Amino acid sequence: MKMFSGTISTIERALDYSSLKQKVISQNIANVDTPNYRAKDVSFKEVFQQVVHGPLEANKSDTRHYDFNGGPSSLQGVVTKKNVSYNHNGNSVDLDKEMSDLATNQIYYHAMIERMSGKFSSLQNVIRGGK
Repeated sequence: MKMFSGTISTIERALDYSSLKQKVISQNIANVDTPNYRAKDVSFKEVFQQVVHGPLEANKSDTRHYDFNGGPSSLQGVVTKKNVSYNHNGNSVDLDKEMSDLATNQIYYHAMIERMSGKFSSLQNVIRGGK
């Protein structure tokens, strides 16, 4: 939706990021006792670059050149935390940090929902003629 100079689509992308972050945190919490499980995180920088720059469209002039489309259109950016071990069984999930990240992500999500609601309220106000 390209209304309001992209504000709604920007908020939509922010909600996509928050949803991906929620899935990764939930996966980490679910695997807190799994031996040798490596905790994952969402790289905000990678997700941000994809949202800002979007898909790169170009013509390939030679078959030896790399493809520009990197695969599926879903957001990439899930990274595995390496060289970290908190438990004796090789698991790298820190439950306290995950719960803190979960709370932070929930606050971020609710802020984005409030912002989206405000945009729709403004639109409703304009449609009603300010009444």
